[in-house]
Amino acid sequence: MSTNIKTTLRPEESTPTQSSIVIGLHAVKAAELKLRGVARRTPLEQNANLSDEFSANVYLKREDLQIVRSYKIRGAFNKISSLSAEELARGVVCASAGNHAQGVAYSCNKLRIHGKIFMPAPTPQQKVRQVKMFGREFVEVILIGDTFDDAYKEALADCTRHGMAFIHPFDDVKVIEGQGTVGLEILDDCPEAIDYVFLPIGGGGLASGVASIFKTLHPEAKLIGVEPLGAPAMKLSLEKGVNTALEKIDKFVDGAAVKRVGDLTFSICKELLDGVVTVAEGQICTRILRLYNEDAIVVEPAGALAIAVMEQFREEIRGKTVVCVVSGSNNDITRTEEIKERSMLYEGLKHYFIVRFPQRAGALREFLSEVLGPTDDITYFQYSKKTARERGPAVVGLELQDRNDFDALIERMNARNITYEYLNDRPDLLQHIV
Repeated sequence: MSTNIKTTLRPEESTPTQSSIVIGLHAVKAAELKLRGVARRTPLEQNANLSDEFSANVYLKREDLQIVRSYKIRGAFNKISSLSAEELARGVVCASAGNHAQGVAYSCNKLRIHGKIFMPAPTPQQKVRQVKMFGREFVEVILIGDTFDDAYKEALADCTRHGMAFIHPFDDVKVIEGQGTVGLEILDDCPEAIDYVFLPIGGGGLASGVASIFKTLHPEAKLIGVEPLGAPAMKLSLEKGVNTALEKIDKFVDGAAVKRVGDLTFSICKELLDGVVTVAEGQICTRILRLYNEDAIVVEPAGALAIAVMEQFREEIRGKTVVCVVSGSNNDITRTEEIKERSMLYEGLKHYFIVRFPQRAGALREFLSEVLGPTDDITYFQYSKKTARERGPAVVGLELQDRNDFDALIERMNARNITYEYLNDRPDLLQHIV
């Protein structure tokens, strides 16, 4: 933390919002002591590429380098280690399909206690193996139900039957205090005063913990929460003024896609955050690929949220000191093709059509030679010839080298009276292809 912050702000001094802060500084410092030797003190790294791109001093808090490859170990261990000896003896239960499960599993291993982890049956085996690896003989993985909600209900029922403690992924004071240690480390390690902090939001635990620390120790910083466009639970709740559940979500950013944030985290974020914004899933994918290609940083979709959002704040952060929390790196390599596809769709380089070709010889050849540009490439083609019809439909995927080539492509299709339907604007149909 910079010298001027240390000298001008003391924990006991009052700030405008301090009276309503739920998460206390001393409790977070106690969590920090508990986590020594368990969670890594991850680096706060200045990133040269991002600093040049946004004309700002951009620092990345690298929670992707955590022992379980996400910040979740902090809250999980702090909560579990706060239980009584009798509670620990009975064991703990959680429901998760990802990072929280790994944090709980690792904590059970460290504390030598029994843990039950309920996961949806369709959970990828890669994630199941990671949980078992971190928990070893201390963890029992139970695959049940089709969705997280199914697993969550079963976990709660199991707690009631056996008197075991439930470890919530975000809506718990001790969990939030553990996540707040991220904020302490940022302020300790940053060599200059921080102007902006971008925080990914799923259930809101990380944002609540870090925001509580910043509003106590460095209230001058603007704290911006970031959600995926397809799961804006916190943003919608703040707009309505009441915690509101989403009817449906896009689960692509699985580490930050929840239908409903926590009641406690909602109240803290409502009080302490300076704003919550969303980022399109395609833009997140573009940033994932750039981080890998330009900086050799591997992140999961939720881990790229805080970096991807800077594009929306380009003018505001110019010349400022910015911290982005990179929340995790548990990304399955089998998702790479989908990430590339979503990125290209967002960037305007991939386009899908249903084209109704005249059912005569040479129709496709004319499309290739007279409609496609010299650098346009067909990457997907599925044709079905219909009998007793004048035109046969084909699903065509085109990849452009320059997004500006799209208008000319449409002009050529219209000039030749080609009958087509553009699918990029039809997510109900596009989901069957992408």
